[in-house]
Amino acid sequence: MNFVSIFSVILLACASVLCIALVIYINRITKSIKDIESEVQDLSSEIKPLIASTTNLSEKLNQISGEAGEQLNITKGIVNKFNDRVDTILDLEEKVRDGFAGPVLDLIKNLSAISNGVNAFWNAYKKK
Repeated sequence: MNFVSIFSVILLACASVLCIALVIYINRITKSIKDIESEVQDLSSEIKPLIASTTNLSEKLNQISGEAGEQLNITKGIVNKFNDRVDTILDLEEKVRDGFAGPVLDLIKNLSAISNGVNAFWNAYKKK
């Protein structure tokens, strides 16, 4: 046996050991991948109800926000109607005030003039 055949035997033995180690590690990798796959399947089966629940929740939130928007629009309408009525009442009050202010001031001036005239008459009558 020469050096080349000994080296060939050692190389073949090393190649055989490497092949056996490769088979063992490929088996471990396959097992790890199967474990990961089963965990992903478990996770996906748990996520499906969560997604359904989240979808249901978002639909309810959309419904609630829509109803809140409707209520807000109704409230805005009521406030606008109230503002219109208050403006109408204030306009009416201003018209009534304007309607009474002129004649009342004229009446007060006339009564004051009559009072001054009566006072002047009595003062003149008393002096005689």
